[in-house]
Amino acid sequence: MSGSPVGGATAPGDVARRYDEIRERVDGAARGAGRDPGDVLIVGASKTVDLDRIRVALDAGLRDLGENRAQELVAKAPELAGAGTDAPRWHFLGQLQRNKVRAVAPYVGLWQSVDRGELGAEIARRAPGARVLVEVNLAAEPQKAGCEPAAVPALVDLLRSDGLDVRGLMAVPPASGDPRPWFAALRSLGQELQLPELSMGMSADYEAAVSEGATIVRIGRALFGDRPPPGVATAPVARPPSVG
Repeated sequence: MSGSPVGGATAPGDVARRYDEIRERVDGAARGAGRDPGDVLIVGASKTVDLDRIRVALDAGLRDLGENRAQELVAKAPELAGAGTDAPRWHFLGQLQRNKVRAVAPYVGLWQSVDRGELGAEIARRAPGARVLVEVNLAAEPQKAGCEPAAVPALVDLLRSDGLDVRGLMAVPPASGDPRPWFAALRSLGQELQLPELSMGMSADYEAAVSEGATIVRIGRALFGDRPPPGVATAPVARPPSVG
């Protein structure tokens, strides 16, 4: 398996093998950069992933899961709170409306996509002292969320003034071209602001991200397989309470 996204469906039994391979590649990239492999956290990006595959990953040693959608998180978290394995630590990865914060706040351990003061204020109200990352739109891509790099210092100060624990930065580089310069730019910004955490790198580029200083990588397809096409139902989970 390479660091690139893996095509085709992934049976639950394959997930443990994939997790072991990813962990090995992350550790190798860290050692190659002169870093401690234990300093790099793997987050399983579980959007649309069924509970069977998630449980296999947890049993294999994965401890952290990331969701992009409030409704999925609210549905999955209670189902995975026990069931023979340690409860996962949840990360929120996607764009989040303020009116969804209350529903997900009981579950989220790290809010990775905070890109504006209004969202930070609502998180602070619902989860005082919460750990957050500032999402940065490194290339100013209009289709992506994220704070402009020049505005990051002011946003960090604002979030801290609301009592939030700003741990670091998160970014998704442009889809085309070499991601390393973008990862290096995020690392430089994090160093300037003395922020310890850098969430950067996904299935296609996580080894490069680790080489450039990532402390968190978010792995979806390389771990769980391709997501179903739009309109294709996934395995059901318990109906969540309203998140509206």
